[in-house]
Amino acid sequence: MAKRFEKISGTKNSRYDFLKNWSRGAKVLALTSVGIMLVSLDISIVNVAFGSFVAEWPESRRTLTWVFSAYNIAYAAGLLTAGRLADAFGRKRAFLGGLMIFMLGSILCAVSPTAIFMVIARVIQAVGGAILTPASLALVLPEFAVEKRSAAIGVWGAVGGLSAASGPMIGGILADNFGWRSIFLVNVPFCLLAFAVGVKLLHESRDETAPRTVDYFGALLVVLGVGLLTLMIVQSDEWGWVSNRSLVIFAISFLLIGAFVWRCNKVAHPVLDLRLFKLPFVTAAAISGFVFTMGFFSMIFINTQWLQVVWGYSPSLSGLAGSPGPLAAAIVAAPAGKLANRIGHGKVVAAGTLIMSTGIGWMNFFISPEIHYWDFYFPTMVFIGLGVGLCISTIQSSATAFLPQPRFAMGSALNNTSRQIGAALGVALVSSMLVAAAKTDDPERGFHTAWTLMSGVILFSGVAMLTLFRRPTAEQLAQAS
Repeated sequence: MAKRFEKISGTKNSRYDFLKNWSRGAKVLALTSVGIMLVSLDISIVNVAFGSFVAEWPESRRTLTWVFSAYNIAYAAGLLTAGRLADAFGRKRAFLGGLMIFMLGSILCAVSPTAIFMVIARVIQAVGGAILTPASLALVLPEFAVEKRSAAIGVWGAVGGLSAASGPMIGGILADNFGWRSIFLVNVPFCLLAFAVGVKLLHESRDETAPRTVDYFGALLVVLGVGLLTLMIVQSDEWGWVSNRSLVIFAISFLLIGAFVWRCNKVAHPVLDLRLFKLPFVTAAAISGFVFTMGFFSMIFINTQWLQVVWGYSPSLSGLAGSPGPLAAAIVAAPAGKLANRIGHGKVVAAGTLIMSTGIGWMNFFISPEIHYWDFYFPTMVFIGLGVGLCISTIQSSATAFLPQPRFAMGSALNNTSRQIGAALGVALVSSMLVAAAKTDDPERGFHTAWTLMSGVILFSGVAMLTLFRRPTAEQLAQAS
């Protein structure tokens, strides 16, 4: 092969070897990106099929809200424990095992006989996704030199973000042409292919200093805390925001999350090593990522509902209608990572969130019940997509690009956990707004309230990154190790 390459290109072995060395990193990046693509796709792919789920089980509409929330909560909570397990027992083993669990959950979702069965299957999906996600990034980073990691992470993060953004389009096409069960079955061949390639391609790695124990009680505290908070938000339209039941559940949630933080400070091997927050870029990425995904996934959900409920689009048409955004983001995402290395992550994210917030605000003020796609919705989605492209990969790379190798999986898990909790709470919040507004004489008010909230939180994400992000000093890295 090398001789043939020389003959065709007229180059020497040294140049071929250079390309060959890069090809391994590219292969590992491509393989692990398949896993993160599937996990991210399933965060949003169910959005367009929600109407199909309700038609299947009309008596379980409120239960079906947990098809979104349960996945995000279980995924977020599992990430922290999974990061610890990947470090201790092997990243390759975690990645491949997570793929198989995710595939099992996908199959169970596809054959679901009831709404509650699907919610449980979604939790299984999420557990598999949580196991493979931190391991996937931890497998990628050692393949690239430190100065190249931001670009590699940018690609990895962009794949995840753009897959989530493309979920409604892909899900709509599948649901309309092959039924809603196909949106889960489509994962199976990808999982099998990635597993087969991964067995041969990936090298096992672990942190030899990492403990072989996991604080399962700590993990339980954060699952229950975030789960109860989401429950309160989902039920807010029925219970009321300041009812006794809502306030009690909120108080219990607050205490559980507080107990989780306390336990992380006290136990020898916590689920989340709080020393990571001594690194300013980790803190900035966690706060910015939480708030950004809260607005980003809410935007995907609310826009899809507007297209279907108000404009009367079918699942596939609503998915296609939103596709200009992800396409514009894909064009911008890779250059954004390089730009962040030159001018700083904070400036790039701030610019992206300003674009997004402006675009959402424009849509909020000028959208109407009459369909105006090409002269209004299409250019607005392209404009917002440019902002998404600047933010998606940059926030991801800002969280992990400067981490020492033993912290790869834990740092990735922390970043993804903050983002998924934000997604779960964001979708639950705007969903409750729509349900509450639907009971009034002005059901469209729920959409406008949600867009106003999204515009504000996304702008705040950029401000947080701009003001808090700093590259670490050697002393800070030593304190966090």
